[in-house]
Amino acid sequence: MIKLSSYRKEKLEELIKRLVAGLLLKEIKDSRIGFISISRVEISKDYSSANVFFSVLGSEKNIKDSFFGLESAKGFIRKKIGKSLKLRHIPDLKFVYDDSVAEGVNLVNLIDKVNAPKADSPDE
Repeated sequence: MIKLSSYRKEKLEELIKRLVAGLLLKEIKDSRIGFISISRVEISKDYSSANVFFSVLGSEKNIKDSFFGLESAKGFIRKKIGKSLKLRHIPDLKFVYDDSVAEGVNLVNLIDKVNAPKADSPDE
């Protein structure tokens, strides 16, 4: 059990991120949730809600299935957060797809494509 009397908002966000990631890894066994990672958590100023950003490798269907799996596990996750962090008011969780990982992969692929030697160029 972790006591939060002296933690700041950033620490609470990091703790929630770690807890959700750990729950997904060890306790939540929903087949809809694919290879998922929690990228960050943002808590509102009044601590009443938290956006949990996640990324999924795979197709659009994998993303939607993972989102619906997370939504169905939301109550369980909130309950575990409340017990682990001893919070008086557990923030309402909102799961948000984070496409920054996919954008990063696309950017690297574009850079590799530009830097690749062209077969058409004459040899020196």
